[in-house]
Amino acid sequence: MNGVVIATIITISSVGIIAAIILYWASQKFKVFEDPRIDEVEDALPSANCGGCGFPGCRPFAEACVKADDLEDLDCPVGGNETMMAVAKVLGKKVSEKAKMVAVMKCNGATQFRKKHTEYDGALNCTIQHNLYGGETACQYGCLGLGECVDACGFDAMYMDPETELPVIIEDMCTACGACVEACPKDIIELRPVGKKSKRIFVSCVSHEKAGPSKKACSVACIGCGLCFKECKYDAIKIENVLAYIDPIKCVLCRKCVVVCPTSAIWEVNFPARKVKPTIEEKTKLTEIKEIDLIKTAKVNSKKR
Repeated sequence: MNGVVIATIITISSVGIIAAIILYWASQKFKVFEDPRIDEVEDALPSANCGGCGFPGCRPFAEACVKADDLEDLDCPVGGNETMMAVAKVLGKKVSEKAKMVAVMKCNGATQFRKKHTEYDGALNCTIQHNLYGGETACQYGCLGLGECVDACGFDAMYMDPETELPVIIEDMCTACGACVEACPKDIIELRPVGKKSKRIFVSCVSHEKAGPSKKACSVACIGCGLCFKECKYDAIKIENVLAYIDPIKCVLCRKCVVVCPTSAIWEVNFPARKVKPTIEEKTKLTEIKEIDLIKTAKVNSKKR
């Protein structure tokens, strides 16, 4: 009996030792070397794991930064230039400063401008409604108003306006991660440069309908009339598929396109209020009042003499 026990112990021990040797050899043979700089780069990132950089998380983005020859095509929208400078310092690479971006809402079709003709009765999700039919209004391109973009935002930078039934973007909290852009099935939200002093001008419409149907469906829709295109002297506006688009790089923020737009489809953000110019009738009346005052003054002066 003792011999059997001893033999068993020796056998099991031998198998264990051989297995350990094989596992050690395999681990050494197939081990993957990981650059310690990946941890340093990851520590420099905001750990948002939002996917705005184009990678599934901060760790894969850090690995891409370490492997890349340069950082020009890589960007962390949440951390911005400050974070990328820190990453470049860790890796001993150079990175150019990029313009800060912000999400903009390219639909101005509030309830007072775009009347509903049907009522949706289903899951409160934009993608589902979009797959079922065009929407509750005559505009097949506008916002569905169910807030899927708001749900996708991980930074509380959006909310639904109960009056307009449109999402509102809070500029100071927006990180330009692009989650809302990806979530919107209508491609209504766009990432644009914040602009000088946070001033921006863009066409708040994505409709490709012809002028008649587009205007009938939404009173503030872009009708592709081309007036803004003719007014712009900087080649910042183009008309494609009956829709105007303003290039944020070429735009000099002169606001002349805003004035000539007949449907108010062009938005101007963070600009001072325009001075209200008097109409021709008001100017005529002011002129008459001044003339009357001058006559009265002349009569008073003649009596004094």
